[in-house]
Amino acid sequence: MSASTTADKALETATMRAVSWRLMPFLIAAYIICYIDRVNVGFAALQMNKAVGIDPKTYGLGAGIFFVGYFILEVPSNLALERFGARKWIARIMITWGMVSMAFALIGGPISFLVLRFLLGAAEAGFFPGVILYLTYWFPAVYRAKIVGIFMVGIPVAGMIGSPISGAILGMDGVLGLGGWQWIFILEALPAIILGFYAFVWLTDKPTNAIWLRPEQQAWLLRTLETERARAPKIQHQSIWQVMSNKYVLIMALVYAGASGASTSLALWMPTLVKSYGLTNFNTGLVNAIPFAIAAVWMVAWGHSSDRTGERVWHNALPLAWMVAALLATFWATNLWMIIPLLTLIAAGTYASKGPFWALASEWLGPAAAAAGLAQINALGNLSSFFFNYLIGYIKDETGSFPMALLPIVAVATLGCISILVVGRNQPRTVAVQH
Repeated sequence: MSASTTADKALETATMRAVSWRLMPFLIAAYIICYIDRVNVGFAALQMNKAVGIDPKTYGLGAGIFFVGYFILEVPSNLALERFGARKWIARIMITWGMVSMAFALIGGPISFLVLRFLLGAAEAGFFPGVILYLTYWFPAVYRAKIVGIFMVGIPVAGMIGSPISGAILGMDGVLGLGGWQWIFILEALPAIILGFYAFVWLTDKPTNAIWLRPEQQAWLLRTLETERARAPKIQHQSIWQVMSNKYVLIMALVYAGASGASTSLALWMPTLVKSYGLTNFNTGLVNAIPFAIAAVWMVAWGHSSDRTGERVWHNALPLAWMVAALLATFWATNLWMIIPLLTLIAAGTYASKGPFWALASEWLGPAAAAAGLAQINALGNLSSFFFNYLIGYIKDETGSFPMALLPIVAVATLGCISILVVGRNQPRTVAVQH
């Protein structure tokens, strides 16, 4: 290797290390809090449903109606982020969702529960696709599966640390006259508001504004990203409506629907399933954390594998395939020791696919299409969670079978697995940046 090549590689390594350490700890912390606030209703329900009169069907509707508000405002929110800048918009999103999440402590019955779940989805809309868009401003394509995987490790980590914390907070039942379920919403919403204000200070909108990079680091990053933008992506339309109706965007939304539906349903219903084996609230929290802990490690490793090999399509399809197999195997799980390994495989499947998925999606979208395209994929993919959560509540209430209630997710995930293999069969491998 020549001296110039060695120097260039050292510059690349130093630049990406500086960017990663500046942005990723904050974004991961924000996403952990985001996901805890989205799904902590799963633990609160262990007391809340009885306290305010919410039946399984209403709970399933409320768990899912979050995604209606989310769907409606997802694309507008991402376009606003592109216009006003990530620093201001991410801060706005976090402060708003934190305030709405805290208001859940005031729930008095089914109506207020449904209204607040809808408003929480509307408040949070745009955070996830906004961050994915934001990462494309800072990380070349060769890094994205790993970086997105590291960012999205916030989901299983939220389950891993949020489960025992929420289980412990339920033990505060009666403190200051409030239920344990009310304390969950109050205490777990505060970090979102605090970090939201901190975002104004810490985040930088674009590499051109990054005074914390050395001039040569800034120049390398801008040059590399500009070279990538010159490549022709699959989706180049300028019109927002053309992007939102593009076949690749719609197919990717279908692929994401199975993984997203499984991960959200897992987080919202798993505490109830685990507790049904006779555990206490605190022990439910500890056991509930196991699948998420294992999935967190596997998620980062799978994203690293995708970047190292440059392969995206099979790194999407294989996790969906083993997730479907594990979902079907729940029909034969008769005790806690059988269900936990299956829940772990489901969690590992749904989370492992996410890094390669968003890396592939961002590679297919050109700069002009990225804001609307990423938001549309995420909005449509997550809208499936509305139907999945309602159907899980309805089917479980009617049949008493949790495995039976998971069959809609099995069907959509299978379709997604087949679709990504069909449309991605000629997808070239991502190659390392050439100097």
